[in-house]
Amino acid sequence: MPHSAAALSIEGLVKDFGPVSSLDGRMVRVLDGVRLSAQPGQVTALLGANGAGKTTTLECAQGLQRPDAGKVLLLGENPYRASPGLRARVGVMLQEGGLPPSVKPMALLKHVASLYTAPLDINALAERLGIADFGAASIRGLSGGQKQRLALACALVGQPEVLFLDEPSAGLDPQSRTIVFELIQELRAAGLAIILTTHLLDDAQKLADYVYIIEAGRTVAEGTVAELTAIEGADDLRELRFDTVPGLTLPPEQMAHLSCAEPEPGRYVLSGHIVPEDISQLAQWWSASGVMPTAISMAPRSLEEVFLEISGRSIR
Repeated sequence: MPHSAAALSIEGLVKDFGPVSSLDGRMVRVLDGVRLSAQPGQVTALLGANGAGKTTTLECAQGLQRPDAGKVLLLGENPYRASPGLRARVGVMLQEGGLPPSVKPMALLKHVASLYTAPLDINALAERLGIADFGAASIRGLSGGQKQRLALACALVGQPEVLFLDEPSAGLDPQSRTIVFELIQELRAAGLAIILTTHLLDDAQKLADYVYIIEAGRTVAEGTVAELTAIEGADDLRELRFDTVPGLTLPPEQMAHLSCAEPEPGRYVLSGHIVPEDISQLAQWWSASGVMPTAISMAPRSLEEVFLEISGRSIR
């Protein structure tokens, strides 16, 4: 990933916390050489399991934490010593929002807009994100999805060049999610550098131009979604998934070159070098078994599968 025109560049980022207790003077190394580069006009996703170091990485990138080693440049400046001019060029949407509970949404937007020399039209922004519909209520009474939309509006009102989004679709209903996704795509097309963190890997797969995965405080994988999900040395390997009744017998001999598994009752996975003839044989297998699938999909590995291979499947 080129770093020459990066809006955000992180190299060798190290951050220690501690000591763990008054009896133990040891520091805990939370970040141990994280690297990341975010380009203008792209959505860069930062993924990691709980405790992997995502939050600390972003706090260092935003100037909220001081690195112990390494280099962080945000729009060419050290964010920990950010000038007012730099802060005015950066928008941050936190998952919890940090929104004052007793204030009304439109009043908050108006206040935030007053902090910038050339803010967006708050009425147009509120209309776009559906905030006008609940703009007169107090923030305390808003749903999680409404608070997310308001937090996004506050991050955007100053017309930033770099936008940090923490779980932007959390709590959103399908209509709001569509609106937010469309807006993110428009902002990317307008040249913003967007740094996205999410636990919803389908969202990352749909939105991200480039992905970094961190584990135990280190960058362990990076690339486009296509690069990360490709199966090394086998561009034509695929997985075909379908749902139907459980307990089907193995597929016919003509499909013996494919592996077949039933990881969950009624959910089947065929994998290997799938060719058009296999689809025909598959339909004949269903017919001979007297079943009609309720869902069918075929694709290379998903980003979620790659993430689980790296970070494991156990809950943290």
